[in-house]
Parts: sequence; structure tokens; C-alpha cells
Amino acid sequence: MMLKLKGTILILLMIGLLQKAVAQDSIPLWPKGKMPNTKGLVMTDSIFNERYQRIGTPRMYAFFPSKQENRNAAVILCPGGGYHHYAHVSTFQVAKWFNTMGISAFVLVSRLPHSPDLVERSKAPLQDAQRAIRLIRANAQAWNINPDKIGVMGFSAGGHVASTLGTHTEDISAIGDSLDRLSFNPNFMLLVSPVITMGEFAHKGSRENLLGENPSKELIEKYSSELQVTAKTPPAFIVVAENDKTVPPQNSLLFYNALRAKNVSASLHVFPFGGHAIGLQNNPGSTKLWKELCEFWLIEMGVVKGD
Repeated sequence: MMLKLKGTILILLMIGLLQKAVAQDSIPLWPKGKMPNTKGLVMTDSIFNERYQRIGTPRMYAFFPSKQENRNAAVILCPGGGYHHYAHVSTFQVAKWFNTMGISAFVLVSRLPHSPDLVERSKAPLQDAQRAIRLIRANAQAWNINPDKIGVMGFSAGGHVASTLGTHTEDISAIGDSLDRLSFNPNFMLLVSPVITMGEFAHKGSRENLLGENPSKELIEKYSSELQVTAKTPPAFIVVAENDKTVPPQNSLLFYNALRAKNVSASLHVFPFGGHAIGLQNNPGSTKLWKELCEFWLIEMGVVKGD
């Protein structure tokens, strides 16, 4: 009986340790009662088929490397989903990949534009992304992060969040607290199969979900990231496949050309295959090289030091 009890206790302890090892810190973006662009409705998360369909509390999940491997850089990860949902599980794997490079990673779970709680649907994802950058900078010393080495990475529509974060200069996330004094601009951008434009080559679903069915010309231009590039836009690493049938590859070309026109450093990699499914694993042919190229680019840009 005693042996059984000891065995049960040991199993429970092991389960507890395992849960602690895989659990991640969930960090709310806004203090209670201070979130902008809200009607004050009580919202809860809705998850279906491992995808967030509705967000109750905008937040980010923190993934930290070990102290010995920490290279003092960080990246915010913006999941894809056409501004309709978030495929967050696969983004967790990307966060762990960054940890293997000694980079802290934060998976952003921002409000979706179709939320009935929003006053202005188009602003919410960018507001939450700006706040996330400020939160990381506010905690940079505690988390052993260089505040000048905080970037953003986005996949598909998450690439649009990332590119707007990198190009928009208007502060839409200030709430009158101490974080307002901190910059919300990322130091670099990593974009994979990104949605960039809301114009001719827009991904229809992303545009409708973000801007509504009949957006004005002004709104289309405002959220077309290639039109918002300035000389102060941070450098970008862009990956896309020629045979992407979901988001036209022209999105990446437009952004690359806009960056170069302003003399902003940009690295564009167009692979023949991969479709709209470029990820960490199971990439065809030469598309497998994108992760290695990304690591070298981060070293070349001085984000991390080479071995």
C-alpha cells in the first residue's frame, strides 16, 4: 500500500514538473479598464479546431531561452489566419525555434477585427501589437533583452500586422501610463508569405475582415504597408513562394521595392515552391533553406552575434 502511495505521489510530481516545463507565461497587454477601442462588452475566448475564433483578453505568450543561451534579442510573433482566426499552435513551435537561437519569443494574441466589442475594427490588431512592443521594452532589463533588438515576425495576415507595426508611426496605443514614453516601433521585421497591400493584389479575406466590405480609398491606402514605408522603417527579411495561390507573391515584391526605394535594407527570398504553407517543417526543395537564411540574416543585421 505504501509503495503504491509513493508511486502515485512520484507520478503526480512528475506530471506537475512536466506541466511547469511546458507552460508559458500569459501576459495581458492592457491593465484592467484601460484597454482602448472598446465598447466595454465582456468577451471570452472562443477556440475551435485549435484556432482562436474570438479573443477575450488580448495577451502574449512568453517563451524564454535558458540564461546560458540568452543572446539578448526578442521577437514578437504574429500568427496568420486572415484576420478571421489565429493558428496559434504552430506559432508556438516557431517561438521554440527562436529559443534554440537564444532569442526570446512572444506569441501575440491580439483582438480580431470582427469582435463586436470594437469601436474601430481596423485599429485593434495594430493597437495590441504596439502595446506588446512597449511591454517588452518596459521589462527588457528583467528579461535580459536589449531594448534595441526587438523585432516582429508575421505569417500571412500576421505579416500584415508585422508590416503595419514596422511602418505606421501614429501612436494609437497610448493610455496615459508609464509605457507611453517607450517606443512601439520594432527594430527589424521577418515576414513569411505576408499580406502587405490592401489594393490590387490584396488577399480578399484579410481586407474584408480588417477593413469591412466597402472600405474607403483612404483606409485602403492607410493599411497598404508598401505605401507607408519611410526612411526610418526597420530592415526586413521576406520569404515567399512563387506558387502561393492564397496571397499573391506581388505583396512581397511591392514591399521589397518600397523598402529599397527608401534605402531601407531588405532581403527578399522568392522560392519556386512552398505555396502558402511555408513553415518550420515539410518545406519542398530549396524552400527548406529559409530558416538557415533567416538565422544568417539576423547575424548580418547585428541582432545576434555569430558563433
